[in-house]
Amino acid sequence: MSHHASAETTEFSFLPGQAKALGVPVPAIERISIVLSDGRTLSALRIGEAPPEITFLHGAGLNAHTWDTTLLALGRPALAIDLAGHGDSSWRDDADYTGRTLAADVIEALHAWTDRPQVLVGQSLGGLTAVAVAARAPRLVLSVIVVDITPGVDQSGGPTALREFYRVVDAADRDELVDRAQRFGFGGDRDNTVRGVFLNTRVRPDGRVEWKHHFAHIASSLLDAPADAASAFSARTILGEAGWADLAVVRAPLTLVRADDGFVSEEALRVFEERVPAATVIRLEGRHNLQETSPVALAAVIRTTADTGSPGL
Repeated sequence: MSHHASAETTEFSFLPGQAKALGVPVPAIERISIVLSDGRTLSALRIGEAPPEITFLHGAGLNAHTWDTTLLALGRPALAIDLAGHGDSSWRDDADYTGRTLAADVIEALHAWTDRPQVLVGQSLGGLTAVAVAARAPRLVLSVIVVDITPGVDQSGGPTALREFYRVVDAADRDELVDRAQRFGFGGDRDNTVRGVFLNTRVRPDGRVEWKHHFAHIASSLLDAPADAASAFSARTILGEAGWADLAVVRAPLTLVRADDGFVSEEALRVFEERVPAATVIRLEGRHNLQETSPVALAAVIRTTADTGSPGL
């Protein structure tokens, strides 16, 4: 039966159906937030009643709920953070969403929300952020799992289609955005698209529905900008030597989980293995968003790492 988001739908309304499909119970889960030292708000999901053991950082244009199925399959106390500019966290006035900048927020939040070193799991932009956290605050990090990204990978593989998709950043209702996502081939089947759109949008005071993440609005503004402006934003946000420099000083055990239909090419993998020879590399079937396309397999990798310190399956 289709789950139609309604006025009574909350961000947690979809969890029972997801849990039933996995054959697992719905854990205790709550929305938490902290006011950062500069006055912005950072928001997160806290899963389980025990202190968090694992902290999750999502990719660009996503939010903490991208991890829902993985978290259910994992069944461990955890945090899933909305990075700045995403989900329920504040946007940055300077639109600086580099891993190092985002890491400062995560470090501040981990000091407030955790009482032990974390297994830090980051996908895409969240992976670069996780590495930056481990480089700057090693005492907060037990191990690092980077999902389908390396510092040399250009994440703008599909930006033309995405920017065109985000030409429309608001709508009269969520159904309009669901229809648009379906036309562009985003979000999988309609039920998944309904869920994804609901969790990644908000109702403005004027009653219109808009995308929560700043990237949609940035992408829309770059759509008709000169190509060099769009490329410069992509390069500043995603690429550069900063990520390699951070990886070079990380001392926590590090695992790269590579999607077989993802962003890390054979050449990118070769460079990664050459520059980070101590890292473990695991390949999983699925696309770039492994937390959504292969959540049970990814949860198994995370569980083993958390239990043994070793990512071997």
